[in-house]
Amino acid sequence: MKNDSIRLQPALPGEEAAYNKTVSRKKFLSALGIGSLSLAAIVSCNKDDDGMGSTVPPGSIDLGKGDTGILNYAYALEQLEAAFYTKVAQSPYSGITAAETALLTDIRDHEVAHREFFKKALGTAAIPALNVNFSGIDFSKRDSVLATAKAFEDLGVSAYNGAGALIADKNYLLLAGKIVSVEARHAAYIRDLISNGSFADNTIIDASGMDQAKAPADVLMIAQSFLTSKLWGGNLPKS
Repeated sequence: MKNDSIRLQPALPGEEAAYNKTVSRKKFLSALGIGSLSLAAIVSCNKDDDGMGSTVPPGSIDLGKGDTGILNYAYALEQLEAAFYTKVAQSPYSGITAAETALLTDIRDHEVAHREFFKKALGTAAIPALNVNFSGIDFSKRDSVLATAKAFEDLGVSAYNGAGALIADKNYLLLAGKIVSVEARHAAYIRDLISNGSFADNTIIDASGMDQAKAPADVLMIAQSFLTSKLWGGNLPKS
């Protein structure tokens, strides 16, 4: 797979500095030990195996090809997560505690920072802002919000893990590692909010101590259920 024209690495120091200034770390960072943010990537779809053709379906958003496509894939997922946690912060569920508010706000800030980082890095190659569909989520109820948060975080981790082999530029791979570790910290926290001690149980970690990895087609299918915008990954790299 050939690199596309986007160059992320030179922008990194500035991006991390901006992030350090804007992202609220306070309790969440001190509690979880998160140090830096970055970027990530995701995967693509094997056009021979996933049923996707080579023609963009009418009304769909083409994620693109090569590393640009992978970065747009990550950008789409970060848009979804940022929109969700922004809504959670705007409409706190009944009975939310001060600690939960603080930590969920920190997660929102991380996801917004990820989203904005991808948007800036991609420049004119970025896909447009996506329209979300959260009609199936009851933001007034803790169970509904946390179940969705768990689904998003676990999905994000598995998506980044699945994308690793498809990233051509080693700098992007490094950034993907930095982001997936943050997403995994989020996932662990959300899991423990739902059931203390479940942060790394056997529903997410296998007998070899490995986290899950999902193919792009599987990730996009799940993510699509929370979007009115239609994503298409038929041009994403396949190996």
